[in-house]
Amino acid sequence: MNDQQKKISESVITMTELVLPNNTNQLGKLLGGQLMHWIDICAALCSAKHSQRVCVTASVDRIDFHHSINVGDAVTLVASINRVFNTSMEVGVKVFSESFRVGKKIHTNTAYLTFVSLDDEGKPVKAAQAVPESEDEKRRYEEALQRREARLKNRNK
Repeated sequence: MNDQQKKISESVITMTELVLPNNTNQLGKLLGGQLMHWIDICAALCSAKHSQRVCVTASVDRIDFHHSINVGDAVTLVASINRVFNTSMEVGVKVFSESFRVGKKIHTNTAYLTFVSLDDEGKPVKAAQAVPESEDEKRRYEEALQRREARLKNRNK
Protein backbone atom coordinates (compact mmCIF):
# COMPACT_ATOMS: atom_id res chain seq x y z
CA MET A 1 0.00 0.00 0.00
CA ASN A 2 1.42 3.41 -0.96
CA ASP A 3 0.53 7.05 -0.19
CA GLN A 4 -1.97 7.11 -3.05
CA GLN A 5 -3.92 4.16 -1.60
CA LYS A 6 -5.82 3.57 1.61
CA LYS A 7 -7.81 0.58 2.85
CA ILE A 8 -11.54 1.29 2.99
CA SER A 9 -11.65 -0.09 6.53
CA GLU A 10 -9.23 2.63 7.70
CA SER A 11 -11.76 5.41 7.03
CA VAL A 12 -14.93 4.04 8.62
CA ILE A 13 -16.71 6.47 10.95
CA THR A 14 -19.34 5.45 13.49
CA MET A 15 -21.47 8.12 15.14
CA THR A 16 -24.21 7.66 17.73
CA GLU A 17 -26.91 10.21 18.52
CA LEU A 18 -29.81 10.18 20.98
CA VAL A 19 -33.18 11.22 19.56
CA LEU A 20 -34.48 13.95 21.86
CA PRO A 21 -37.90 15.65 21.72
CA ASN A 22 -36.48 18.69 19.89
CA ASN A 23 -35.33 16.31 17.08
CA THR A 24 -38.83 15.01 16.43
CA ASN A 25 -42.10 15.88 14.73
CA GLN A 26 -45.57 15.96 16.34
CA LEU A 27 -45.72 12.15 16.18
CA GLY A 28 -42.53 11.67 18.21
CA LYS A 29 -40.61 10.52 15.12
CA LEU A 30 -37.15 11.76 14.14
CA LEU A 31 -37.32 14.60 11.64
CA GLY A 32 -35.98 13.64 8.21
CA GLY A 33 -33.99 16.87 8.03
CA GLN A 34 -32.29 16.14 11.35
CA LEU A 35 -31.30 12.68 10.12
CA MET A 36 -30.01 14.15 6.85
CA HIS A 37 -27.86 16.55 8.87
CA TRP A 38 -26.36 13.68 10.89
CA ILE A 39 -25.78 11.65 7.70
CA ASP A 40 -23.97 14.58 6.07
CA ILE A 41 -21.72 15.07 9.11
CA CYS A 42 -20.88 11.38 9.39
CA ALA A 43 -20.09 11.13 5.66
CA ALA A 44 -17.99 14.33 5.78
CA LEU A 45 -15.93 12.91 8.65
CA CYS A 46 -15.42 9.66 6.75
CA SER A 47 -14.25 11.40 3.56
CA ALA A 48 -11.98 13.73 5.56
CA LYS A 49 -10.47 10.78 7.42
CA HIS A 50 -9.83 9.03 4.11
CA SER A 51 -8.32 12.00 2.29
CA GLN A 52 -6.80 13.73 5.34
CA ARG A 53 -8.25 16.97 3.98
CA VAL A 54 -11.34 19.11 4.35
CA CYS A 55 -14.09 17.61 2.21
CA VAL A 56 -17.33 19.16 1.02
CA THR A 57 -20.61 17.64 -0.08
CA ALA A 58 -20.88 17.55 -3.87
CA SER A 59 -24.15 15.63 -4.09
CA VAL A 60 -26.58 13.47 -2.22
CA ASP A 61 -27.57 10.59 -4.45
CA ARG A 62 -30.35 9.22 -2.36
CA ILE A 63 -31.54 8.62 1.13
CA ASP A 64 -33.85 5.68 1.63
CA PHE A 65 -36.17 5.72 4.63
CA HIS A 66 -37.02 2.12 5.53
CA HIS A 67 -38.39 2.63 9.07
CA SER A 68 -39.23 5.58 11.28
CA ILE A 69 -37.10 6.37 14.32
CA ASN A 70 -38.70 7.19 17.67
CA VAL A 71 -37.92 9.73 20.36
CA GLY A 72 -35.63 8.06 22.91
CA ASP A 73 -33.97 5.78 20.35
CA ALA A 74 -30.21 5.70 19.89
CA VAL A 75 -29.28 6.28 16.25
CA THR A 76 -26.02 4.81 15.00
CA LEU A 77 -24.63 5.97 11.66
CA VAL A 78 -21.82 4.06 9.95
CA ALA A 79 -20.09 5.78 7.04
CA SER A 80 -17.65 4.11 4.69
CA ILE A 81 -15.88 5.13 1.50
CA ASN A 82 -17.35 3.10 -1.35
CA ARG A 83 -15.01 4.28 -4.09
CA VAL A 84 -12.71 7.16 -5.01
CA PHE A 85 -12.85 8.46 -8.57
CA ASN A 86 -10.45 11.39 -8.86
CA THR A 87 -11.18 14.34 -6.62
CA SER A 88 -14.58 12.91 -5.70
CA MET A 89 -15.45 9.95 -3.53
CA GLU A 90 -18.71 8.15 -2.88
CA VAL A 91 -19.56 7.56 0.77
CA GLY A 92 -22.23 5.13 1.88
CA VAL A 93 -23.99 5.62 5.20
CA LYS A 94 -26.06 2.97 6.98
CA VAL A 95 -28.33 4.11 9.79
CA PHE A 96 -29.58 1.92 12.62
CA SER A 97 -32.00 2.77 15.39
CA GLU A 98 -31.98 0.99 18.69
CA SER A 99 -34.48 1.05 21.51
CA PHE A 100 -32.67 0.05 24.67
CA ARG A 101 -35.99 -0.39 26.49
CA VAL A 102 -37.24 -2.92 23.95
CA GLY A 103 -33.81 -4.32 23.11
CA LYS A 104 -34.36 -4.03 19.36
CA LYS A 105 -31.97 -2.67 16.73
CA ILE A 106 -33.07 -2.15 13.11
CA HIS A 107 -31.55 -0.84 9.87
CA THR A 108 -33.62 2.26 9.18
CA ASN A 109 -31.85 4.19 6.41
CA THR A 110 -29.29 3.99 3.64
CA ALA A 111 -27.68 6.99 1.97
CA TYR A 112 -25.15 7.65 -0.79
CA LEU A 113 -23.28 10.94 -0.94
CA THR A 114 -20.42 12.30 -3.03
CA PHE A 115 -17.68 14.39 -1.42
CA VAL A 116 -14.77 16.33 -2.89
CA SER A 117 -11.50 16.84 -1.06
CA LEU A 118 -10.03 20.33 -1.13
CA ASP A 119 -6.51 21.72 -0.89
CA ASP A 120 -5.54 24.68 1.29
CA GLU A 121 -6.81 27.13 -1.39
CA GLY A 122 -10.20 25.41 -1.59
CA LYS A 123 -9.49 23.73 -4.95
CA PRO A 124 -10.43 20.09 -5.60
CA VAL A 125 -7.51 17.72 -5.11
CA LYS A 126 -7.01 14.06 -5.97
CA ALA A 127 -7.85 11.70 -3.12
CA ALA A 128 -6.06 8.47 -2.25
CA GLN A 129 -7.56 5.44 -3.98
CA ALA A 130 -9.81 3.28 -1.82
CA VAL A 131 -8.71 -0.34 -1.59
CA PRO A 132 -11.57 -2.77 -0.91
CA GLU A 133 -10.67 -5.96 0.97
CA SER A 134 -13.82 -7.73 2.15
CA GLU A 135 -16.46 -9.14 -0.18
CA ASP A 136 -18.91 -6.47 0.99
CA GLU A 137 -16.39 -3.70 0.28
CA LYS A 138 -15.70 -5.14 -3.17
CA ARG A 139 -19.45 -5.27 -3.94
CA ARG A 140 -19.95 -1.67 -2.79
CA TYR A 141 -16.87 -0.61 -4.78
CA GLU A 142 -18.36 -2.02 -8.00
CA GLU A 143 -21.86 -0.68 -7.31
CA ALA A 144 -20.41 2.81 -6.72
CA LEU A 145 -19.15 2.88 -10.31
CA GLN A 146 -22.65 2.06 -11.59
CA ARG A 147 -24.17 4.85 -9.48
CA ARG A 148 -21.52 7.30 -10.72
CA GLU A 149 -22.23 6.44 -14.35
CA ALA A 150 -25.95 7.03 -13.71
CA ARG A 151 -25.19 10.36 -11.98
CA LEU A 152 -23.06 11.54 -14.91
CA LYS A 153 -25.67 10.40 -17.43
CA ASN A 154 -28.41 12.31 -15.58
CA ARG A 155 -26.22 15.41 -15.25
CA ASN A 156 -25.75 15.61 -19.02
CA LYS A 157 -29.50 15.53 -19.78
